[in-house]
Amino acid sequence: MFRNYVDSSPARSAEARACGSHRPTRYRGSGGHDYQVSRGAHRQTPNGAKAIWKWIAALALMALLCGSSAPGAVTGPSRIWLPVVMVAPPAANPVYQGEATYYYATGGGACSFDPSPDDLMVAAMNAAQYDNAALCGAYVHVTGPKGAVTVRIVDLCPGCRVGDLDLSQEAFGQIAELTQGRVPITWRVVSPALSGPIAYHFVEGSNQWWTAVQIRNHRNPVAGVEYQRTDGEWVTVPRRSWNYFVQSSPGMGPGPYTLRVRDIYGNVLTDHGIPHVAGGTVNGSGQFPPGP
Repeated sequence: MFRNYVDSSPARSAEARACGSHRPTRYRGSGGHDYQVSRGAHRQTPNGAKAIWKWIAALALMALLCGSSAPGAVTGPSRIWLPVVMVAPPAANPVYQGEATYYYATGGGACSFDPSPDDLMVAAMNAAQYDNAALCGAYVHVTGPKGAVTVRIVDLCPGCRVGDLDLSQEAFGQIAELTQGRVPITWRVVSPALSGPIAYHFVEGSNQWWTAVQIRNHRNPVAGVEYQRTDGEWVTVPRRSWNYFVQSSPGMGPGPYTLRVRDIYGNVLTDHGIPHVAGGTVNGSGQFPPGP
């Protein structure tokens, strides 16, 4: 909150008037000193942290411009009280409760990623939270009776209830004994450190009339993809349940493309000059920042 601007010096008061400040209100403190309180300091600040910081900058500038006395002037002690702004940290992702089972995963599945035999820390998401592939490629941190593990969502578990995950055998072994088969868990979406930028993978058979692209190596869950037409207009590309963004009737054209990818936190990555490579993968230029 804002507090009073205090100055017991007549010379300082003259400077304040010269600088165009509001007429001060004078009162006498308990120590017998006269104090002046600028009425402007009691105005309510605009809403929002951005507006508050503008007030802070304005007060600091006033202090610099009006705080120095003319040469040879005799001044007394002065104090300026600036606002204290408290900004709450972003809320963490929600924690879900459910049960974990395991299956013999390859890294492939309903999300249409390639098998990943060298990285089987993967899982299948329950049907409700799979949500038309919304969490495909997302990373979730799972805690069970024995420990915790971070896995990538690569598949769909049709028989799982809300909150449930079907982990790879390798991942399940990190949180429980395999002999248990089914255990209670908690999990939430996380943003692990990844090497390299996001990547654009075009499905085999994709062409200028029917263009299907998948986003890979993304730190945060992908919320949407757009491409820019030759007239400059951005077009939202529909997402299919098999985790490709498919543009048809018309397609995206022969390329190269300008593509815009948005994560669930509102971060946007824009890439220019992405060539169309049917069955191939093209790296983007950046990676999403960590989420909450």
